[in-house]
Amino acid sequence: MGKRTALYEMHCKLGARMVDFHGWDMPLHYGSQLEEHLLVRRHCGMFDVSHMTIIDVEGADAARYLRYLLANNVARLNFGQAQYSALLNEQGGVIDDLIVYCLHTTRYRLVTNSGTRERVVQWLHQHTGGFDLQLTERTELAIIAVQGPEATTIVQSVLNEAECQVIGGLSSFGCCEINDRLFARTGYTGENGLEVILPNALAGVLWQELGAVGIAPVGLAARDTLRLEAGMNLYGHEMDETVSPLIANMGWIIAWDNERDFIGRDALQAELQSGVASKLVGLALHRGGVLRRGQRVKFTNSEHCGEITSGTFSPTLGYSIALARVPRETTREAWVEVRGKWLSVLVGKPVFVRKGVTVFE
Repeated sequence: MGKRTALYEMHCKLGARMVDFHGWDMPLHYGSQLEEHLLVRRHCGMFDVSHMTIIDVEGADAARYLRYLLANNVARLNFGQAQYSALLNEQGGVIDDLIVYCLHTTRYRLVTNSGTRERVVQWLHQHTGGFDLQLTERTELAIIAVQGPEATTIVQSVLNEAECQVIGGLSSFGCCEINDRLFARTGYTGENGLEVILPNALAGVLWQELGAVGIAPVGLAARDTLRLEAGMNLYGHEMDETVSPLIANMGWIIAWDNERDFIGRDALQAELQSGVASKLVGLALHRGGVLRRGQRVKFTNSEHCGEITSGTFSPTLGYSIALARVPRETTREAWVEVRGKWLSVLVGKPVFVRKGVTVFE
């Protein structure tokens, strides 16, 4: 038996198919992955993502510590803002990608992946020397994500007037604490929405309130196809400790400003100087099969093959899509080996759908 979130019993009552996910018993789907996916693109749905690791960093040196630990620069954040970032090792590889929330000038919250929990916690504690701060893993908290074009409006229907005013004023990557709940305009689907971090004891009440106003639950399977359509990386696929953010289409999160020293900086600068060897691209296969992780990709102008890191059938687009790591210089057309046959695919930017609109080019 794996670890269980505060909403486990509710998932079971809703008929969810439960699976092991990095040691957690989590809902894969509640009946139809396709319907759940399209629900989020067209309306909204709610996810239990309480398996994520939540760590608070608090103290006089919290900002200085995170400026050294993270690729992005928390000094750019104002109170009530969040930021996508990454923990890097000395070689520039990605230990984990994460969201950091600025809750106070001396208090930040990190939300990291469940599969990297032990490594991340160990790494954070390993580098606390010389900093006046405290690290606290918040295992007593749950996370409910409501995603989709109508998410914010419907969530507000279960909140009081004061909460609605605050939530309504949040911009993308904005966040605010109201009583025991943290509301943030963040997500992993490419849609508008909110993520709510709240005590485990209160999670079931909110889940039921959201269900009562018509928000249906969505499982991990649809979450994966949604994030892939949106071109969002998955740890262990597009990145890991052997892959730098420059290769994983994450170069935009590296803050080089003011000669800030951060772990991995020297390795990334050396990589830039020597030339980044590969890049992440999007692939589209309009007919003939389904693109899957591990399939080879070849180009007419290169002797070297690339490889698909994530692939699936896109419910929104109606054809197969993939992210692939390929040689730096590529053409717009390539071939992917699917079951022993080389099928022609279109190559473009590593993003396919954002806010329900096709953006692949």
